Amino acid sequence: MAARSTPISFEFFPPNTPVGSEKLKGVVQELAAVGPEFFSVTYGAGGATREKTLSTVRDIAALGFEAAPHLSCVGSTRDGIAEILATYRAQGIRRLVALRGDLPSGTATAGEFRYAAELVRFIRDTQGSDWHIEVAAYPEYHPQQRYARRDLEHFAAKVKAGASSAITQFFFNPDAYFHFVDEVRALGVGVPIVPGIMPIHNYARIAQFAQRDGIEIPRWVALKMEGYMDDTASIRAFGLDVVTRLCEGLIARGVPGIHFYTLNQSGLSLEICRRLGLLPAAG
Repeated sequence: MAARSTPISFEFFPPNTPVGSEKLKGVVQELAAVGPEFFSVTYGAGGATREKTLSTVRDIAALGFEAAPHLSCVGSTRDGIAEILATYRAQGIRRLVALRGDLPSGTATAGEFRYAAELVRFIRDTQGSDWHIEVAAYPEYHPQQRYARRDLEHFAAKVKAGASSAITQFFFNPDAYFHFVDEVRALGVGVPIVPGIMPIHNYARIAQFAQRDGIEIPRWVALKMEGYMDDTASIRAFGLDVVTRLCEGLIARGVPGIHFYTLNQSGLSLEICRRLGLLPAAG
């Protein structure tokens, strides 16, 4: 019953082709069986996928579901962000994920915003309180941040600026998540902090993401995965077991939700949700 009362959400990236867009609509319909709170859609560096993000959000909303576009501010102007917000407001969008983001390769100027906290404050100052603003959290700390304390303070600043809740970067070590939550609670942060979960679609790819972003993959998991080599069936089965157990442990300890990074696929997320009791058994 605890799993059934835990809000679920799913994240996509904007497809690059019309075929990909049609496929994603099917993925949305499949994942809708879980009854998710919302679907989020990522935003390329410096707004590189702005129109594709908007198009994907429109598609999700047209299917009758709440969509939350990502919005990154680095390299942007206040007028540019205001224009994007006006577009989303006209579409009835009232939930978004506010991020600093990365500059596109070869770009030197950071624009008028330096940090996500400045974006959150700008939205609150110019748009009021009728947006639900998600921000990012990093249980194992931001990969570009040298000092843990400073990263915690940056997160607290985003919440103080007006964030409604947070979604974490994916992790496999639940102790890191709960330690992070304890640390920011001590700084006065009271908003929900939802764990971000990455189903293991492709272990080599996930390992690359983890190395890039400073995410610990437990040694016993890495060694077992590497031992399977090209045995995709065993990798899939073991990955499902690992991630399901992670989610079970998080839910048992009362997390405020689970946010799945789907990589635009439904199969593994759906199977994990089935195992968590969020869907009827297959077959």
